[in-house]
Amino acid sequence: MTVYAIVQVEIVDREAYDRYQAKFWNVFTQFKGSLLVNDENPKVLEGDWSQNKIVLLSFPDEAEFNAWASSPQYQEIVVDRRAGANVTILLSEQFSLHG
Repeated sequence: MTVYAIVQVEIVDREAYDRYQAKFWNVFTQFKGSLLVNDENPKVLEGDWSQNKIVLLSFPDEAEFNAWASSPQYQEIVVDRRAGANVTILLSEQFSLHG
């Protein structure tokens, strides 16, 4: 079942985060995910939100997400993401009316 990674990002070191972003796409395209949203200026319509970026990724299933997230290629670049941003990552399954 399709899973979505919902990532809320608070950029704290632009230089480190930009290094991560510069390498992200080359790594991400090696896996079976899709980048659906990558927005550093989302509109907050209700409530409080202190982050400044949202990312939405989809994967065919949780195993594919884990293959990407734990891959040596991603682990090499995630160091800059961790140095450059505080993130909250949620993993959610696709909703289906048919069970």
